[in-house]
Amino acid sequence: MTTPSDEQKLAITASRHFNAWMASENLSIAFTTYQTGKLFMIGLQADGRLSIFERTFPRAMGMWASADEFYMSTDYLLWRFRNLVPPGENFQGYDRYYAPRMSWVTGDIDIHDMAMGADGKLYFINTLFGCLSTMDGDYSFRPLWKPPFLSKLAAEDRCHLNGLAMKDGKPKYVTAVSRSDVADGWRDRRSDGGIVMDIDSNEVVAEGFSMPHSPRVYDGKLWLLNSGAGHFGHVDTDTGQFTPTTFCPGYARGLSFHGGYAVIGLSTARENKTFQGLPLDEEMKSRDAEPRCGLMVVDMTTGDSVHWLRIEGVVKELYDVCALPGVRRPMLMGFKTDDVKRTLSQPPDAVV
Repeated sequence: MTTPSDEQKLAITASRHFNAWMASENLSIAFTTYQTGKLFMIGLQADGRLSIFERTFPRAMGMWASADEFYMSTDYLLWRFRNLVPPGENFQGYDRYYAPRMSWVTGDIDIHDMAMGADGKLYFINTLFGCLSTMDGDYSFRPLWKPPFLSKLAAEDRCHLNGLAMKDGKPKYVTAVSRSDVADGWRDRRSDGGIVMDIDSNEVVAEGFSMPHSPRVYDGKLWLLNSGAGHFGHVDTDTGQFTPTTFCPGYARGLSFHGGYAVIGLSTARENKTFQGLPLDEEMKSRDAEPRCGLMVVDMTTGDSVHWLRIEGVVKELYDVCALPGVRRPMLMGFKTDDVKRTLSQPPDAVV
């Protein structure tokens, strides 16, 4: 029997070859959990053991990252962080130390997926208003596109627009849970109302999904998580056909690719009504399985789940997952110590 104290504990375990895989791929992984308001960064210590670093951010959600730059959305802020560690050096044993450099006060617009464009602009899904947006120095956000079935921009989370896929450095595809045009209407269409839309053509290119999330273009194909049904797969944008390739033993959300592998986030969250009554429930029963929280690594050649990271205890829901290529052991500056006051930097080519 689980006691309240047990539920507050956090246990992170990995499959036998997970660490060796990260080392061979020269890779770290970041993931967010809005349920407990945490950002986790998973890397490797010098002796090959897992390095687990966490910071608290209220409602940590969408992310985008390169090796030296990191963006994340929270409850009413969008953050930009920058690495301070020069190449080949380390700070307290970490090869990346991300420091806050800028934040935008967006208000609680429920930012989900985000991505950097080839034009240097950060694009994000504004789920509350159901539109693709970017930052604006004078306003909470600047809307760029909305689905044509929405009659107006309204802070009503009508269709639960959530996912963003980039192609050739530009926003190309989005996912939504429904085509609802009434406040919170998406909740009535969770089982089969999900769609994929082409931003350029304003057309629905695939439909019939159960709460789709995390669309990504990889190796010439559009991949996504059919979260409410438990499948990872790809979409033929010409025919609308969805081909599932891997079953996900949990509510899948958060997807990142690296070197022929897909890293997928999983959630349990049985007490959350949003995740109840979905096709995933029967699929789990038919496989005699229990939903998991953590990460699964899929070999894109075979579709097999070859590595995993399991999270037990207080964390039950993940949102986004982000691969950090070329990073061995990352950390991020906190706000409750003097580090944020005393860690100073200047351009290497600064002159006076």
